[in-house]
Formats: sequence, C-alpha cells, structure tokens
Amino acid sequence: MKFYGIVPPHIFKEIAQRGSMSQKECAFNTLAVSEQFRGRRSALAGIAGLAAVPTGGKRRTIYDAKNRFQLPGRLVRGEGDRDGKDAAVNEAYAGAGVVYDFYENVYARNSLDGRGARLDGSVHYGRDYDNAFWNGHQMVYGDGDGEFFGRFTGALDVIGHELTHGVVQFEADLAYQDQSGALNESFADIFGSLIKQYANKQKAGDADWLVGEGLFTSKVKGRALRSLKNPGTAYDDPILGRDPQPAHMRDYVRTSDDNGGVHINSGIPNKAFYETAARLGGYAWQKTGRIWYVALTEKLSEETNFEQAARLTVAAAQELFGVKSPEQEAVQEGWAGVGIRIKTNESSSQTNRWTSRSGKRVGA
Repeated sequence: MKFYGIVPPHIFKEIAQRGSMSQKECAFNTLAVSEQFRGRRSALAGIAGLAAVPTGGKRRTIYDAKNRFQLPGRLVRGEGDRDGKDAAVNEAYAGAGVVYDFYENVYARNSLDGRGARLDGSVHYGRDYDNAFWNGHQMVYGDGDGEFFGRFTGALDVIGHELTHGVVQFEADLAYQDQSGALNESFADIFGSLIKQYANKQKAGDADWLVGEGLFTSKVKGRALRSLKNPGTAYDDPILGRDPQPAHMRDYVRTSDDNGGVHINSGIPNKAFYETAARLGGYAWQKTGRIWYVALTEKLSEETNFEQAARLTVAAAQELFGVKSPEQEAVQEGWAGVGIRIKTNESSSQTNRWTSRSGKRVGA
C-alpha cells in the first residue's frame, strides 16, 4: 500500500522526545496509526474505486470519517453540492477542485490519472490526527491536535501536494526510497506550491515558495513545513526541532529513517526547481512547471536519481524550448546551484541515449 504523509516522521519523533506527556502521546498515536495504515489494505474495502468520467469531467466525493479510522466514512458531499456548515468538508471539496482545474487548464490533464479519476477525500480522520495523506486511492485529512497543527484541509498547498502524489503514482511512480523517494516528495512539493501560486495568480517573484504555510498553530515557531526557496529555514521550534532539509548535495543526509530521508533530501531538487523558476520569472507553472511536468510524465522512471532527473529536465527543456535556449540554460543553472552540474554537450548527447517512457527520443 502506498502511504504519503505531508508531515514527516522526524517531526513526530522530535515531539515524542521533547514534548509534554499529552503531546508525546499524540505524536506516538499519529506515528502508530500511520504505520498501521501502511499495511492495512482492508481499510480500503469500502471505497468504490477511482471511476472514470468523460474527458473534462470533474467528480469530487467527500466523506466524513467521524473521528474514526474506517475509510471512507459517511458520504457528505458530491460533485455540484453546495457548501455546508462543515469547514473541513468545504475546504476538501474546494481544494480538490482547484487541483483538478490546475492540471486540466495548465497541462490538459484529466484528473490524477489523466483519464478522469474520481477525487475521493475523507475528513475528520481519527481524533487529533496530525497528518494528511494520499493512500494510493484517496485523500485523507486529520483535524490536527490544535496544539501544533490546525486542520489539514485549511492549506491548499497541502491538498495539492498530496493529490500530486497521485499524479506521480500514475506516471513515473517513483520508488519511495532514497533519491527516487526524495524526488517523489519534491514533485509533490513543487506542484503543491505551483497550485497555490496558480490559485493566487502569483508570479515566481511574488510567491512565498512555502509548503504547509498556515498549517502550524501560533504556538509553533515556524512558517511552514518546508521552503523551496530556502530549504532548512521553514521552522525552528523548541519542541518540533529545526527544519533539517539540505539545499545542496554537499549536505545530503544519509539515513535509514524516513525511507532514506525522502522528506529531508527533497530540499535539494526543490531548491533546483526554485532556482530555475527564479531565473525564468513569470508564472512558474508556465515554463519551469511545464519542463518538470514533461519530465515526470514522459521521461522519469521508478528508480530515477537526482543526477538523472537533472539530465532529464534539461532534456525536457531542450525538447520544449530548443537546444541552448534560455530555458535549458536556466535548468542547468538551477541544478548547478545545488551541486549537480550538467554540461551542455553532456545534455545534448543524452538526446541519443535517453528516451522517454513512451519511446519518443528526448529532443527529437
């Protein structure tokens, strides 16, 4: 079973070590539920599945788990239904709509799988549950504990991040381990941020480039879970600890925790994307986002590592904008900024060696 949580396990481990007894208990419970869920396939027995709808269709289905762990819960809102009194239901419904519209309007993609998959989501999962996740079939949102985290439906980039895991699953399906796993998290962070920028009509220079901004309560010393612009600076709190993300390969973290540090080392490709977007300016989803989207959907494969991702995003830029174009150079400079240098002649030679997953030669 696939399980992708927006809050990384190292935060809960910090709380379990430094928090009060009640805070420790909440952290342990969240970790325990997450670990149990990884292997609990029976939890999905009640889900009707991702049904296809006609191209251009949008079908959102929101359930109320009623603070229990049985999914999906009670059906509370379907496509076209009006807002109700439950803020979490309204936010999950609206957020899924923004994500759908982003992929449809920007990249002509019909839902997560490209074939009109239904967007299912369950709110009020568990009691004081401090996470939101895509489980391979649907979205699940906790309400937060009110101590460190508010409700997880309240952050559009969190919704965008987790639903983008669905896009990754249906495309490159990057293995959730080590560098390929960090790329999986990075693509989710990148498009989660772009979705928020798209909704706010922000250009690259005006965006905050934060993921999970507004998710922390006022008690936490931090702005967000992660920063694409400045990895390692999103939070620094006496209980939650300090943001451990590196921004350069020289600081790459080698660990067996968190599937090889997938939520930590994702700071490196995140920074490469930001550096590229900052150089190209404008609306980041139009050029930089398109380059990364083409790489994800046509070129990356399950075991792609950072260097291969750099080469393939450079190749995607060549394909889209031309060899030695400003866009290609911006991508190369973006990756060079995090310690991964791809020379022009090397990236050009890849047009003869690297092919897309569809069999189309890169740069052809």
